[in-house]
Amino acid sequence: MLKGRSAIVLVAALAAAALTARLGVWQLDRAAQKTALQQALQAQRTLPPLAQAELAREPAEVAAQVHRSVKLQGRWLPAHTVYLENRQMNARPGFYALTPLQLEDGSAVLVQRGWVPRDLLDRTRVVAPPPPPGPVEVMGRIAPGPARLYEFEGAASGAIRQNLEVSAFARETGLPLRPLAVVQEEGPVALADGLLRQWPPPAVDVHKHHGYAFQWFALCALIIGLYVWFQLIRPARRPARGEPAA
Repeated sequence: MLKGRSAIVLVAALAAAALTARLGVWQLDRAAQKTALQQALQAQRTLPPLAQAELAREPAEVAAQVHRSVKLQGRWLPAHTVYLENRQMNARPGFYALTPLQLEDGSAVLVQRGWVPRDLLDRTRVVAPPPPPGPVEVMGRIAPGPARLYEFEGAASGAIRQNLEVSAFARETGLPLRPLAVVQEEGPVALADGLLRQWPPPAVDVHKHHGYAFQWFALCALIIGLYVWFQLIRPARRPARGEPAA
């Protein structure tokens, strides 16, 4: 009976130690991935702005262009403006304003133009000036699409919605959208359109994963230490102290 119980304790300790060690290694791997991502982001940002003619036309081409700077010329299509709700900037709730920009070749690019605060009394009231008419020049960085938030309901429609996926929006509007989005940034002269563009940098959180890895490895060491003490060292010391054997 005693040997059977000891075997069960040994198996449980080994399984728990192996699991916590594996989780620690996984956190280190996540940290390494995000470190590589940060280096890739910095490398992309140092490259010269991408020419408008080089913008990706196929989804497979987008990954190589993400976070590249780009300068676009075109005309806004304000009738297709969408506001993504529950978006924060400087710890304030509000909306991201997205409007397609029609390029000279007839295609269009979805542009995340900026942020506007939410009306705390009326969620559906968005006070944002329309984009200017006529030819415009837009500076920004390429993104695979607007960041997604969790939503309980299915895909929404209308001017205010929770999420927007570029290909689905292209089918919805009939616009020949490129398979990417552009996050607009301020140029040499600030735009007087009432929108904020204080975009937070992409979250990398490498130190967080290092902290989690340390916790998992510490738990693994604790499990091994407790097993060695209670199952090996303590029973071996009892006869030397004249204690009755277990």
